[in-house]
Amino acid sequence: MRAIQLTGHGGLDKLVYRQDVPVPQPAAGEVLIRVSACGMNNTDVWVREGAYGSETDPGAVSTWRRGRSTLEFPRIQGTDTVGEIVAVGDGVPEHRIGERVIVDFSLYNRPEGDDSLADIDYIGHGRDGGYAEYTAVPAENAYHVTSDISDAELATFCCAYLTAEQMLERSRLSAGERVLVTGASGGVGSAIIQLARVRGAIPYAVTSKGKEQALKDIGAEDVILRDEPDLVSAVERMVDGQPIDVVADLVAGSMFNDLLRILKPEGRYSTAGAIGGAVVELDLRTMYLKQLELHGSSQGTRTSFRRLVDYIQEGRIKPLLDRTFKLSDFHRAQETFMSKTYIGKLVVVPDSQWEEKGAPHA
Repeated sequence: MRAIQLTGHGGLDKLVYRQDVPVPQPAAGEVLIRVSACGMNNTDVWVREGAYGSETDPGAVSTWRRGRSTLEFPRIQGTDTVGEIVAVGDGVPEHRIGERVIVDFSLYNRPEGDDSLADIDYIGHGRDGGYAEYTAVPAENAYHVTSDISDAELATFCCAYLTAEQMLERSRLSAGERVLVTGASGGVGSAIIQLARVRGAIPYAVTSKGKEQALKDIGAEDVILRDEPDLVSAVERMVDGQPIDVVADLVAGSMFNDLLRILKPEGRYSTAGAIGGAVVELDLRTMYLKQLELHGSSQGTRTSFRRLVDYIQEGRIKPLLDRTFKLSDFHRAQETFMSKTYIGKLVVVPDSQWEEKGAPHA
């Protein structure tokens, strides 16, 4: 089969397009999926670059989970897999063959009913993922979806929306509360805006120039630009002095301490990314005098994913697909992804699917 293999840490040259990769065989309790679309995420880039650092050296080359990594090379990345079940392993009912599925990419390593994420891993890191024509996954991770949207649109939800839902769940965002979202035009940020509205909360966005209206169109109450010289004052004007209950931050960097200043007393800060800089300055007095909560979040629970699937089926959240790329054009796809000049999600489609069905969204 054709697939993109990550061959080591480094630049785009470490991503190799191969046409002779063996098709995986589903083991007991697994299903084989013919991939029709796979969404792109920041984790793909950070893992390739080894950009996670270590607890003692932020600049160290290290993958996700740092000192306890399960990453082996070559690895097929790709978390946001959508496709059709074409074979099943022992113990999986054959009637599942033919289902269109979305994959919960998380490998929980905990029994059903235990929502701890302490030992979590993910498909595309601990085992091969969806940047390929076929992938095998645990049957319990493949969810049948009948929603009337395209496969490419369905592939926009997995990682970004699960991460967003878990951030809001951990910070207990509730109806009527206000949440400030940084990095709002990206996959996770735009997901937070929609998911906040599902909860009855009021999202405000921080983004770059030219993206304001698109974010209002998906539910942002109002928008400010990230290069505001005085972020704290700009937010206060935007919300007309009303309190910000939650900050959902995907940028961090130099704005981190200002985001804590923006929060109301007893407010909650949640982060799942740091595209503006992972090492930040923190005035602990801001934190303890305001009695703030700080939450780190990565991926999400089975419960959160099932809630997400329900939202998709009910049409309560909408896909935000910017464009698709052929799998063989993966380097250009990741360069575009890294440019951050788009809104929503980029999706990769196997060449075989492209050849059969034509470009799903150019």
